[in-house]
Amino acid sequence: MSNSAETLSNLLRENRRFAPPADLAANANAKADLYQAAKDDRLKFWEAQAKRLAWAEPWNQVLEWNPPFAKWFLGGKLNVAYNCVDRHVEAGHGDQVAIYWEGEPGDTREITYRDLQREVCQAANALASLGVRAGDRVAIYLPMIPEAVISMLACARIGATHSVVFGGFSVDALRNRIQDADAKVVITADGGYRRGAPHALKPIVDDAVKECPSVEKIIVVRRTGQDIGWSEGRDLWWHEVVGSASEEHTPEAFDAEHPLFILYTSGTTAKPKGILHTTGGYLTQVAFTHWAVFDLKPDTDVYWCTADIGWVTGHSYIVYGPLANRATQVMYEGTPDTPHKGRFWEIVQKYKVTILYTAPTAIRTFMKWGDDIPAKFDLSSLRILGSVGEPINPEAWMWYRKHIGGDRCPIVDTWWQTETGAIMISPLPGVTEAKPGSAMTPLPGVEADVVDNHGNPVPSGGGFLVIREPWPSMLRTIWGDDQRYQDTYWSRFEGMYFPGDGAKRDEDGDIWLLGRVDDVMLVSGHNISTTEVESALVSHPRVAEAAVVGATDPVTTQAIVAFVIPRGDLAADEAGDAFVQELRDHVAKTLGAIAKPRQIHVVPELPKTRSGKIMRRLLRDVAENRRLGDTTTLTDSSVMDTIRGKLEVTPQED
Repeated sequence: MSNSAETLSNLLRENRRFAPPADLAANANAKADLYQAAKDDRLKFWEAQAKRLAWAEPWNQVLEWNPPFAKWFLGGKLNVAYNCVDRHVEAGHGDQVAIYWEGEPGDTREITYRDLQREVCQAANALASLGVRAGDRVAIYLPMIPEAVISMLACARIGATHSVVFGGFSVDALRNRIQDADAKVVITADGGYRRGAPHALKPIVDDAVKECPSVEKIIVVRRTGQDIGWSEGRDLWWHEVVGSASEEHTPEAFDAEHPLFILYTSGTTAKPKGILHTTGGYLTQVAFTHWAVFDLKPDTDVYWCTADIGWVTGHSYIVYGPLANRATQVMYEGTPDTPHKGRFWEIVQKYKVTILYTAPTAIRTFMKWGDDIPAKFDLSSLRILGSVGEPINPEAWMWYRKHIGGDRCPIVDTWWQTETGAIMISPLPGVTEAKPGSAMTPLPGVEADVVDNHGNPVPSGGGFLVIREPWPSMLRTIWGDDQRYQDTYWSRFEGMYFPGDGAKRDEDGDIWLLGRVDDVMLVSGHNISTTEVESALVSHPRVAEAAVVGATDPVTTQAIVAFVIPRGDLAADEAGDAFVQELRDHVAKTLGAIAKPRQIHVVPELPKTRSGKIMRRLLRDVAENRRLGDTTTLTDSSVMDTIRGKLEVTPQED
């Protein structure tokens, strides 16, 4: 490669192809002609998608673009909660189930669209009675219970901007987010259930708000019945304040650019970035992408996205997209291994789930647990599988297709971010001949490209992912910091949005995501993506999961250090030198000698955040013998002690 220090080496080849099932293709919501319609007139295409929603006032201009600031559907007015709830009830679908809720201990609730309308109206009235007005911020810190969805919709209904904070975050993380958004009210619960035990939330809120003078009231949902501290006059029970509120509420239409929510994403600095999303463009694109990518048939499908509402996937593909499309969906409170490792498949069987959207980390965990677990359940209701969160390794993709999808379900491997608001690159299930591990092509109306260091398109090979044109659900800014917004996303390539991801375009023009550019390793003049080396390791039949980092090396600049979890039948402490050598040779054979890891450590677990992301930063600290960085967001911080202990007895390879 001529420009190897500037572009990503393209090492992995994939020749398998999977065409859509004929009946699905014939009846698909999204057909191939959408691509042409968007190409002919992109703004007219997005106007057509916006018309799928109910607007109180039409827009007079589709897009105002003052790079890098966008406004979509100017002059248009709508109410998000009306679009997600009331209009379906008015159309005669009040008795349709909106949410089948499954608590971790096994308690359940069935909430129809009429029930949802009643509870959202009550919550909207309760917030209004506490002085919450349009434009005020409300922090939501809840487990995966229906009140989380109801709270978000109630805020949207009255024009309050919500900031959902994931229920696993620490006191500091919660405090920073409440302070940055200047939240007036916090909605929380006494606790939630996680791994078979109640997990307290209210004490964390009490600690956090000690330094948050903006907070006037805390509304508490009773979920676990734990004893909690109580501040008279400030703290209110949900069942009292919401339960006693009127069930009648008239939604007000808000400007298309009215702020809908702030969602914080960890920055490289200590201060988290508050990603701001607005109303009309966001709802247009999440509703369209949910309808097109998942081929939702609201009268017959049962949809399940396994994310948490604390992440953007929960906002866009549990709350706003599915409900705007009148989906019937499953919502589950707990973890996939409580009380047993078949819990997800038991839920699919119980509710006859037809569309499943989950993360590669979960899929690789299921691989590790063994093929025999999903085999015990009837998964024949499934018709479409989705993947989100990071690039999916080809072998994990194949496992998902075979053991969960029965070799018949298309897989939609979706690329997008908190910042993009909605899916940007994905197969369309009735159109695309999918390749394991590739997100394939940009969705209609999205102008994504792969460019070199100078911003020139790369016809085939590795480079940087960019978005060339504004899109409706794009972030509008970083809350309170326009300059940081420009510097973070728009300064690397002139006039183009840079998400920070590496990508490659194959000979067919399809896009493969290669992970964060920060995770690229410079080995002997070649930029090598951690994603490709991880995929090569996972393609070995005895490897369930792998994490790869670059460690400083005096000879090659960086050396490849890998951490692997073996599949079910091989314990980490049984894997000897012969296994490690076999894996090194396997990588060399798959990707070439340049990608052969210097060291491979066989470990029982990897450090992951509660959203399932592998913390490669911590693995780099270990590989370079540094003091560990912040471990507070890890699901289980003892994992790092185990890994460090194993490293002290592992020899260096050549």
